[in-house]
Amino acid sequence: MKIAIIGGGAAGFFSAIRAKENYPSAEVMIFEKSRKCLSKVEISGGGRCNVTNACETIDELCLAYPRGGRSLKKAFFNFNNHDTIKWFESRGVPLMIQDDNRVFPQSQNSQTIIDCFLGETHRLGIEIKFGMETKAIENVDGMLALSFNKEQEPKLFDKVIVTTGGSPFRSGLEWLERLGHKIENPVPSLFTFKMPNESITQLTGIAVENTIVSIQGTKLKAEGSLLITHFGMSGPAILKLSSFGARVLSEMNYKFKVQINWANEPNNDRVMDYLKIIANEHSGKLLTNFRPYDLPARLWQYLLERSELSLSKTWAELGKKGLNKLTNILTNDEHSVTDKTTFKEEFVTCGGVSLQSIDMNTMQSKVCKYLYFAGEILDIDAITGGYNFQAAWTTGFIAGKLN
Repeated sequence: MKIAIIGGGAAGFFSAIRAKENYPSAEVMIFEKSRKCLSKVEISGGGRCNVTNACETIDELCLAYPRGGRSLKKAFFNFNNHDTIKWFESRGVPLMIQDDNRVFPQSQNSQTIIDCFLGETHRLGIEIKFGMETKAIENVDGMLALSFNKEQEPKLFDKVIVTTGGSPFRSGLEWLERLGHKIENPVPSLFTFKMPNESITQLTGIAVENTIVSIQGTKLKAEGSLLITHFGMSGPAILKLSSFGARVLSEMNYKFKVQINWANEPNNDRVMDYLKIIANEHSGKLLTNFRPYDLPARLWQYLLERSELSLSKTWAELGKKGLNKLTNILTNDEHSVTDKTTFKEEFVTCGGVSLQSIDMNTMQSKVCKYLYFAGEILDIDAITGGYNFQAAWTTGFIAGKLN
């Protein structure tokens, strides 16, 4: 049997290794269009490679996927995050779990993961061909014919697994659409917010551990830490919001108002009551000398100025009007977003081959027999934290069974 893997990324290598282990006598070949494989693995997690997340349950795992979570649930019973940890450690890659449940190699170097994959493909005799971009797939007498950019004659294979990753443009998916697959328009996911006209960017580098972030005029809301940057806002809360709101924010052309709850308290009355307690217990202190919710000093001063409250005022001098102003700025600080910033090589897309075109039990195409899919080419994407790689491992594991 001849098996082709189209794409030399995370899902491609995992699929190839799984296929060769299942069919030791088969000829398995990975076709990569560039001159380098596993480039996204190399740069992920700041060069450390966040291989998965150590969350405890499958239900918890599924919640991390704005698109595809429900469909992945059954797949995770076949191969989940805990299986991933065992897989790498059984191949001589010790892993470590951070406090936030993100999982990295103990080496803190993505090259460890790359070396593991290259070692496994070498051990199993899997061939990797570079500079080979697939242009078309056709059914030819019960086999699949792949046409490449360099080859005159198409190559015939018994089974093919497509693992080309996310495409930023629909045009990059047309060769699969021509086969009859439904395509969900790709749009960016996991991006930061650009606010060139907002003065808050002067607070570059300030991070607030617990915030609630929402998009005005929508139901989109996320919790978590927020980082102020020279161009706007980033951090887990913003990235999560961009992930769940990928399509909505695209339709808004990335022009919207973001609302920050710095108090991390959805009940405004509780915030007001807390401020009243401070005003009573610390009445003689200057506003600048007592910061509610342990807010960074520079941010607190900024919020006071934004509320048009004098920095020389004491808490006793606030009055009802001042308390209302502070409550409002702490629970509903509004800023205008005019664009997004993506992570270039770490670009994640919402969209791809629709799961309606895939048998999720096998990852086989419903419209083209012997053609399988794995990884980000599918309309599956997740928040940060190792979940996108986990989807690659899980779908690659199932596709590699070639059922």
